[in-house]
Amino acid sequence: MSRTLIHRFGAVGGETPVNAYIIESGSGIVAIDSTLTVSDGRALRDRIGELGKPLLGVVVTHTHPDHYGGLVEVVRDRSVPVFAAAGIADAIRKDDPVKEQILRPMFGDEWAHERCFPNQEVADGQTVSLGDVELRLTNLGPGESPQDSFWTLESDRHQVFCGDLAYDRHHCYLADGFYTRWLANIERARHEMPQGTTLHPGHGEACGAEVLDWQAGYINAFIDAVSAADWSDPDAARSSVVDRMMEYLPSKSLEFLMQLSIDPIAKQLGLSK
Repeated sequence: MSRTLIHRFGAVGGETPVNAYIIESGSGIVAIDSTLTVSDGRALRDRIGELGKPLLGVVVTHTHPDHYGGLVEVVRDRSVPVFAAAGIADAIRKDDPVKEQILRPMFGDEWAHERCFPNQEVADGQTVSLGDVELRLTNLGPGESPQDSFWTLESDRHQVFCGDLAYDRHHCYLADGFYTRWLANIERARHEMPQGTTLHPGHGEACGAEVLDWQAGYINAFIDAVSAADWSDPDAARSSVVDRMMEYLPSKSLEFLMQLSIDPIAKQLGLSK
């Protein structure tokens, strides 16, 4: 079998740093996720083209649009299978009208007018073979997004494409409200991933599995911050949550995702209306 190379494609469109990955083998290319914006989707397509090998397929790790919004540009004019867990494919299609209403005012024409969705549904534990590349799906269900998964490279099971199961020390999005399931997914991953695993996350650099502990700590810190705030003054409560989380992680990267999560979690916890 030929050597397999993993290339990280870091996109920054819409001020949202997000990763896609290119798995290069002797027989061709497999892409993991496809960024948010039209421009970044085109840039990812160009990067794949520079490698001079055919695109054999694309994998979508979860339902958030910063991981599939650019897909239509990546596969344009190509007949390419796009793989995802059944729940992910269904949730993306179901939520597409809502995403259109939210993202069009934010991004204008950089949010693709024509979206592309997964067209090949994969069962939990199933292996997908694309040329020399074999990837095995672990379907997690709700977590960071309404439907999450990670994919393991079968030729080296220490290489895991984890989507947003764990960010590499960026502020995080919890607004979908499945944080207890997210924590359970992290615990599952701890037990199922072999020692020495390298995670290729949706945000940040490749990292060791210790980032799972960091991610669980971030989730718990955020819930504690929201719970401790005085919601008799909502503006002051929001500010206190931001202050505490900036102390926990003094970084501006994806801070807006954390801020967008405050009100939904406070409402979920019964602290605000």
